[in-house]
Amino acid sequence: MIAARAYKDRRVAVYGLGASGLAVARALVEGGAQVTVWDDGETQRANAEVAGLSISDPCDRGLDGYAALILAPGIPLTHPEPHQVVRLAQSAGVPVLGDVELFQHEVRALNPKAKIVAITGTNGKSTTTALIGHMVAANGRRAEVGGNIGKAVFDLDPPRSDTVYVVEVSSYQIDLAPTLRPDVGVLLNISPDHIDRHGSLEHYAAVKARLFRFQEPTDVAIIGIDDALTSEICSAVCGKGTVALVPVSTDKSLSRGVCVLDGVLYDSGSGKTDRVGDLKNLKTLAGLHNWQNAAAAYAAGRSLGFPADRILHSFRSFPGLAHRMEIVADSSGVLFVNDSKATNAEAAGKALGAYDSIYWIAGGVPKEGGINSLSPLFPRIEKAYLIGEATEAFGASLEGQVQYVAADTLDAAVAAAVRDAMSASRDGRRGVVLLSPACASFDQFKNFEVRGDAFREMVHAALKAIGNGGEAA
Repeated sequence: MIAARAYKDRRVAVYGLGASGLAVARALVEGGAQVTVWDDGETQRANAEVAGLSISDPCDRGLDGYAALILAPGIPLTHPEPHQVVRLAQSAGVPVLGDVELFQHEVRALNPKAKIVAITGTNGKSTTTALIGHMVAANGRRAEVGGNIGKAVFDLDPPRSDTVYVVEVSSYQIDLAPTLRPDVGVLLNISPDHIDRHGSLEHYAAVKARLFRFQEPTDVAIIGIDDALTSEICSAVCGKGTVALVPVSTDKSLSRGVCVLDGVLYDSGSGKTDRVGDLKNLKTLAGLHNWQNAAAAYAAGRSLGFPADRILHSFRSFPGLAHRMEIVADSSGVLFVNDSKATNAEAAGKALGAYDSIYWIAGGVPKEGGINSLSPLFPRIEKAYLIGEATEAFGASLEGQVQYVAADTLDAAVAAAVRDAMSASRDGRRGVVLLSPACASFDQFKNFEVRGDAFREMVHAALKAIGNGGEAA
């Protein structure tokens, strides 16, 4: 735990008591602040009471005399309209901040030699964050990974000189960190998302761009340039000329920066283009989107002073993230992949694009638009196994293009997919049994994590039943 000493002997309100809210409240108390907390949820308030925190709703009593309001990222700051507590803070002249804002100042004060790497983007944040954390540890530095993934930032260990904080930051967290200045900032990509919370795609992109606003010449900005909005941000950062800039691409050669062409990683940071290595054999980083993640992580590693060969070596031992193209078994020429996090067609398309000869398990609660957008990837699918409420609609989309069965439940789909894929493998064809549902899970499972865990268990049980456990991950 890191104590937050910035408000010692001053009054601070914390509004929103999820993991990050409770962590920052405890950190403020540890740092000597006079803290009151609130959450609309009874369970969250009960947790705060158990933690010994003082509970009081600022919407009832106002915020006059408070030094700061620490707002949970899930509470609207600007759109669709500011929450009542935000308006109260503004009327009282009280700054509205998030935990990441306080965290960075505490780290700098405690040990200026510690580094902060902040990762954002619409897609790929969690994988890139985990990959950088793995790379940092593999290169002998003390990695502390958290933020929007895993631990809340104030639950991380205090900084030492060799500490590298690898922090995933969402647009909500950046919005609440008005002076954010990472030593290494990473922006992967931008596509329409969270528009209800930012008002427009342009404002959403502008919030993401704030990651680089206060960076100094000793800092590094790593920016993917394969979509229009991030390319514009890269040009703007380049125009300012106040920070070391590393563009990243997976579809074009770069005279400066890091790129991946046909699965091969190239580094043009030294004034010449060096071939770093082939990414195509990295099972846990399969597909174009994961190559972008790897390129950004590589750029971060080089910025931290790690040798290129040791970075690539660390990629080979990266275990991947649960439910995100997670390899759960590799048996008799068949790969079993848990991509339960893919709850819409766009996300499922990344997995479908990464493999050939796919035995695809899909379905659940369908999203608007269905899977018609995935039709260019249908030739990669050997057979589909449809489950849940989406069965009829997905079947209509696949009709005449992909062989499919209405399996209804996940256990029936896994059994059929294992049987078909293993049978094909005996004929010398390597296949992939892929759970990438393109749907929410709520018709049959509590959430995508429970769905993915069930898939993993079913695969292992099926392989055990046929006498081949394979190599489980």
